[in-house]
Amino acid sequence: MADDNRDKWYRLPKVSFNKRNLTNRMRKAEGATIRHAHKFIIKRWSSVREVQWHITMWILAMGFLIAATGLQLMWYQQSYKTTAPARDGTYAEAVLGPIDTLNPLFASTSAERSASYLMFSSLLRYDTSGHLNNDLATKIVINNDAKTVYTVTIRSDAKWDDGEKLTASDVAFTVGLMKNPNTRTAISGWKDILVKVTNDTTITFTLPSTYAAFEHALTFPIVPQHILGKIAPSSIRENGFSKNPIGSGPFKLSFVQNVITNSNRKVVYMDRNDSYYGGTAGVARFQLHTYNSSDEIIQALNLSEVNAAADLSPADISKIDSKRYVISSQSIQSGVYAIMNVKSAILTDVNVRRALELGTNTSAIRGKLPVATKPLDLPFVGGQLTGDVPSVMGYNFDSAKKILDQNGWKLNANGVREKAGKQLKLSVVTMKDSEFESVLEVISSQWRTLGVNIESHVLDPNDVTQNVVQNILQPRSYDVLLYQLNIGADPDVYAYWHSSQATQQGSNFSNYSNMISDDALSSARSRIEPALRNAKYITFARQWLADVPAIGLYQSTAQYVNSRNVKSFDSSDVLIAPIDRYSDVLNWSAGNRSVYKTP
Repeated sequence: MADDNRDKWYRLPKVSFNKRNLTNRMRKAEGATIRHAHKFIIKRWSSVREVQWHITMWILAMGFLIAATGLQLMWYQQSYKTTAPARDGTYAEAVLGPIDTLNPLFASTSAERSASYLMFSSLLRYDTSGHLNNDLATKIVINNDAKTVYTVTIRSDAKWDDGEKLTASDVAFTVGLMKNPNTRTAISGWKDILVKVTNDTTITFTLPSTYAAFEHALTFPIVPQHILGKIAPSSIRENGFSKNPIGSGPFKLSFVQNVITNSNRKVVYMDRNDSYYGGTAGVARFQLHTYNSSDEIIQALNLSEVNAAADLSPADISKIDSKRYVISSQSIQSGVYAIMNVKSAILTDVNVRRALELGTNTSAIRGKLPVATKPLDLPFVGGQLTGDVPSVMGYNFDSAKKILDQNGWKLNANGVREKAGKQLKLSVVTMKDSEFESVLEVISSQWRTLGVNIESHVLDPNDVTQNVVQNILQPRSYDVLLYQLNIGADPDVYAYWHSSQATQQGSNFSNYSNMISDDALSSARSRIEPALRNAKYITFARQWLADVPAIGLYQSTAQYVNSRNVKSFDSSDVLIAPIDRYSDVLNWSAGNRSVYKTP
């Protein structure tokens, strides 16, 4: 081709440059610019000064119009937009640790129970009204006249995090682990219950006798058989599943971070389980930050390490910045009692116990707590009994002194009561807790005023050197135990007051024994008719008040703190226990967003 000539491609035209011509042109442009500036700016500057007031007014008017337009636009947007909770945020909650295991069968601390609830399913759970509601279960039928056979139908769409189907066999496997003493699970009471799997969605529980509160026991967490089935029960706690579990709850484990080496300070990172049968959670990520004390939790809130916190006592609330955080205090189905060891040398006398009851101003005790708490006079929480419910006599200091005087307990020169050369001396024990310690101080002061020599002891359950369970609780090494009893949604308090439970392994910390009480408690749990059960519990309550094995001080509360841009449980929700704050966790959110209003 003629154009295929490489010499032409690389040949550029010669460009010439004349410096003199460029200089002349620059001078002409400079002169023209000066002449125009002189003609149109300098000569007319006097005219600008004459109209400057008009120009200023014009500028101000334009500014006003622009500002008014902006305000109108903003107001108009507010009329059709509103703020709504944002989705897909991160909810970071502070809880008391430690976390030694993520296997829900061994959960014992608040942090471990929280992780268990979020990552594992149960047959039943408490809803926001405090009633039992279906979780995995879809139907429960009591099959026979003896009310001992329960047939439970479970969902067919439940899956484990690894995609495996959750079936009735997993439920039966979990119960088997709880029944096996080699498992050493924290859940008890299943020893004599028979379990039979009918098919993938049907399981039958057969009880040795009627137990009215059985359905409340169906809130246990379920673990996967296909993961743990080949592991010896005695080795399950130490198995890798405890560090990296497979669950079926609304969230699944991402990883666990050790914040500080050789410390209990950890963060459990969980992601939303998009295949959860109950629906998808509003938050994409949930973090549990564990701390060793409430003081550390308060510091974490102050430093904005978390946007919510549980496990704070009423005494801690005063340390929270209410401008930054919403503070909630909810009553739970638990009570704080001054439990009297009826077998101690002095408290075997019911008259002394009655005098202590009359000499205890529970209103003053509740008044010392930073938040309002409900009174608690009976071994039940308010509302669990109806009809002719007995009531306590109430505070009467003069009557208390009179009873002690009449029974030979006289004041000596030091203001302490004596009888036959023996002082009225009591050892009062409680657990390390800012709330309990405050209550112990108040009640000790009241009893000292009555003439009682009080030795108070605050014990730390987490201190292995004190070994509180073996050294104090099991041998009942106290005269009075200031303690919280978890009553629950059902008024079955057999475990705390029946004489059969006054053993080292039992929870009758008073050593209380009465034939009328025992009969009422046994009968009430063996019948399912609500009216009959209510009548039995009223009989027990009357006898309990007459025998004074304990003094009801107040109904427990759960405190929760969250930042103002997150949504958690509603203040109208009923909490059976603090963990039930998660009953509506699918609707929680972190952060806000602007949305258009629906016309």
